[in-house]
Amino acid sequence: MTIHILPDVLTTGLRLVFCGTAPSDVSAREGAYYANPSNKFWPTLYDAGFVPQPMHPLQFRQVTQYGIGLTDLVKFAQGVDAVLKQDDFDVVALQQKIQRYQPTMLAFTSKKAASVYFGTTTGRIQYGPQPDHPGPTRFWVLTSPSGAAIRYWDMSYWVALADWFHAR
Repeated sequence: MTIHILPDVLTTGLRLVFCGTAPSDVSAREGAYYANPSNKFWPTLYDAGFVPQPMHPLQFRQVTQYGIGLTDLVKFAQGVDAVLKQDDFDVVALQQKIQRYQPTMLAFTSKKAASVYFGTTTGRIQYGPQPDHPGPTRFWVLTSPSGAAIRYWDMSYWVALADWFHAR
C-alpha cells in the first residue's frame, strides 16, 4: 500500500474543499499542507474570512470544524509544476473523492490543477466560479497562493469565494 505524501482532510458534509496541485517540497518535509512560509494559503484563509482565527500549517486537520477540507490532485509526488509528470496527476481519484464526499464546492488553488482536472489548457481556465458540471459539487478556480506564483496573485477571487462560503 502506497501512502499519500499528505493525507486527505475529507469527510461528508463539507461546504468547501481546497484542492492543490501537489505538495511542495517544504510541505512534504513538514507533513502539512501549504507549509512553505512564502505560501499565502493560511494567512489568506484567515484574512479572507474563511476561518475566525489565524491557523498554522500544522493545524491543517482542524479545518473540518469550519466545513472545509483539503486534498491535492497529485498525491504520490511533490514539487513545483515543472517537475511533475503527466502520470503523477490522478483525475480519477479526485473524481471518486468528489463523488464519495460530495462537497458543495471544490476550489482549485491553481490553474494547473483545474486545467488537468477539466482536460484543457491553463489559458482556457478562468479564475472564479466554473461553468456547471455534472453532479452536486460546484467548482471554483483561485489564484495560486504559492510564492512561486506571486505574479499572478489576486486575493479578490479568494474574498469572492469566502463571500459565497458565508452566504450559504
